Amino acid sequence: MKNKSDLSIVNLSTYTSPQVKEVRGKDFIEYGEDNNYFQYLIDRYNGSPTNNAIINGVSEMIFGKGLDATNSNKKPNEYAQMMSLFNKNCTRKLCYDLKLMGQCAIQVIYSKDRSKIVQLEHIPIETLRAEKCNDKGEIEAYYYFSDWSKYKRGNELKRIPAFGTSRDGLEIMYIKPYRAGFKYYSPVDYQGGTQYAELEEEISNYHLNNILNGLAPSMLINFNNGTPDPEQREMIERRIYQKFSGSSNAGKFILAFNDNSETAATIDPIQLSDAHNQYQFLSDESSKKIMVAHRVVSPMLFGIKDSTGLGNNADELKTASILFDNLVIKGFQGLLIDAFDQILAYNDIALNLYFKTLQPLEFTDLENVEDEETKEEETGVKLKKIDGQDVFPTKEEAIEKAKETGCEGYHTHEEDGMTWYMPCKDHSQIQNLSDNGFREQVAQKLIDLGQDEKEITKDFDLIDESNVNYDFEDEMDELIENVNNEIKLAEVGKATPYRESEQDGVSRKESQIGNTFLVRYFYSPAKVKNTSREFCRKMVDAQKVYRKEDIIAMDDEVVNAGFGEKGTDKYSIWLYKGGARCNHYWSRRTYLRKDGNKGLGKKLYDSEAKRKGFEAPDNPKEVAMKPKNMPYKGYTAEYAKRIGISR
Repeated sequence: MKNKSDLSIVNLSTYTSPQVKEVRGKDFIEYGEDNNYFQYLIDRYNGSPTNNAIINGVSEMIFGKGLDATNSNKKPNEYAQMMSLFNKNCTRKLCYDLKLMGQCAIQVIYSKDRSKIVQLEHIPIETLRAEKCNDKGEIEAYYYFSDWSKYKRGNELKRIPAFGTSRDGLEIMYIKPYRAGFKYYSPVDYQGGTQYAELEEEISNYHLNNILNGLAPSMLINFNNGTPDPEQREMIERRIYQKFSGSSNAGKFILAFNDNSETAATIDPIQLSDAHNQYQFLSDESSKKIMVAHRVVSPMLFGIKDSTGLGNNADELKTASILFDNLVIKGFQGLLIDAFDQILAYNDIALNLYFKTLQPLEFTDLENVEDEETKEEETGVKLKKIDGQDVFPTKEEAIEKAKETGCEGYHTHEEDGMTWYMPCKDHSQIQNLSDNGFREQVAQKLIDLGQDEKEITKDFDLIDESNVNYDFEDEMDELIENVNNEIKLAEVGKATPYRESEQDGVSRKESQIGNTFLVRYFYSPAKVKNTSREFCRKMVDAQKVYRKEDIIAMDDEVVNAGFGEKGTDKYSIWLYKGGARCNHYWSRRTYLRKDGNKGLGKKLYDSEAKRKGFEAPDNPKEVAMKPKNMPYKGYTAEYAKRIGISR
């Protein structure tokens, strides 16, 4: 009797592109041929080592060290609400789903009266399917089912409204990027690499099967002393199997029982030419294409070392990390933050959100970053103080701050598991030169004496603003003799009535009697850098104008220990502003009373002010100079010599 055998070839389903199908009689939109494309992505994640490593790495980079806000110190209550809503566990899952599945979803839970959002929870994206859109093309809801591979017509589905489309207590915020041709779902950003992920998976399965099952036999054992009965053959086969089979022997053995050696079995193996090189090529090619699909600029970012490089490993890692963070990671983070802002807006919360980066601080590019908020976004490090002193994440910043402060070098402090850099070579030196001690107190005293310009401009027009430097001016007239005792300005600050300045005056020309002028001084320019002193920050933030008398009165205050003449603790703010190397200067603002001068509401120049009878008061030329442009960089000669600054 002839044995018959049938040969069947089974083609396993494979996806080259996800199909989005609208099926008659179903309210939801299917995703994939069998409505299970998300599971296909999960299988490619589990089966491909390269795909798995990149997805894990990217999702961790997106989350970084968690969500934060640059203005958390200014809005502590709103920040606390945000942190309670977006807990780390929920946010981390959203980052993972967004990378692996190309989209993610949040359960938005409202209070009973829907006055605010009280809770947010992650919902696995593979459990949701979009509802068919309405006539306006809007998706109004999503359907939930725990395992869509087991869904059958008639199973009960839970319908959950989309965010902002209902008055229900629970809604779904569905987060996905725009993809051309896809309305309901978004293909993953590595879509072009899914076939290679599957290929890499099949190559590993082939080699594993070869080891476990032996696709080609590795040994032939002949018994040439006759054929035993079936029970004996089974016993012999079992014992040999226990001894010789296993992963170290790669394939199965063949056991043959022969009456004699002449009738022994023979095997003609079919060998694949150059097989090991072909498999190596496919494996390498799959890995490379997967990385291309994920836009990996350097495999070293994910622990994969190859023969390429951008110089040494440190240079490659730094350059690759900056590129990948800007080209890939920030895109995912921006998509999430835009959605988070919509949720927070419902609770009347406005914060400048960002994800704290995992990048090492030395990898962060801060060359053109000056403002603190942007620096915090780039580094994830908030402005830090130790013992009341500013500390910095890099030694370069500490050295620059030391120069601004009046010392040199830096020293380190260990805190929060990080190394922080503080200006000056030792701690006692920075304490003696503290911006946050004496100068901060002086700034506040001066600010309290300042005047709100808005109050002045109720009765006066600003007719001139210029730097206080009169070397180029014509010969000055005598100082104003008539003090304007009639003007009483509004009370601000500490509720102290503003006094007139000795530099205020009235016109002495008979034709201009009654034209009253005020002279005030403004701390310019109205901006600071991340290394600016606390004194300068306070003065700029205050946005007030000051009488010359009040500024000069600060000469009697302790400002900076050892900085003044012959090592005293005092120096002139009128001349030296925030101190040595300061970038600020005083600018003079001249105001003309509005009464009887309707046509003078616009800004005028000195020449026109003079025609109205007013002569600008004379001041020392240093008033308009930045201390960093003065001899000895604004230090006193004694102090400059002590710290090694030449003229």
